[in-house]
Amino acid sequence: MSTISNTVAIPADDPRRNLVVANPDNSNAQHLGVVGDTYTILLSGMDTAGRFTLIDMHVPPGGGPPPHRHDFEETFILLDGELQATFRGEKRLVRAGETVHIPANAPHQFHNASSKPVRMLCICSPAGYEGFFKELGTAVATRTTPPPRGDAAPADREWAATEGSKGPTQERCAPPGRASAPARESSGPDLNRSKQREQRIPSPFPLFSPVEYVL
Repeated sequence: MSTISNTVAIPADDPRRNLVVANPDNSNAQHLGVVGDTYTILLSGMDTAGRFTLIDMHVPPGGGPPPHRHDFEETFILLDGELQATFRGEKRLVRAGETVHIPANAPHQFHNASSKPVRMLCICSPAGYEGFFKELGTAVATRTTPPPRGDAAPADREWAATEGSKGPTQERCAPPGRASAPARESSGPDLNRSKQREQRIPSPFPLFSPVEYVL
């Protein structure tokens, strides 16, 4: 007896793609210091045919990026510790064992307000954002090695915290050493306050998604 399915047929296996086994503590793993945290690239777009990126994140006390948004889906799986997550201006505490999903384009932030480090897995879909981290971050020795003082990431963070434009629409203004693009203002209401400042870091490569820092 045969079964007829209305679903699309699964494509044939691609023998050019190989099994990937990633160990964040392996000496060959890529560890990057970004905005004071340490990110280990476990799976890149090269490994997943561009479908997603998997990153092991070490966030020390006081760590985490400034408020921002981007045009890809992002999922955090908390393994150790607890984080303060802010989504569209609303804060909540996320503990180990919980999973948080951030829809594309939504303003958000995660911050370690505790006295202990946080470890979490981050899934970015589609892939490509790992290229932004490689451009912005600094290579470090291990999964928990903090970035050196004076690296590019804190400099960009300070730039994002002191520059900006009025209104929630994107002012394309680059960090030091990068070209700026024209700005435009918005007269629309803000989600949380009457005047919100955002800053977009243009991607160094066309395929990598830019980020807007919401200040």
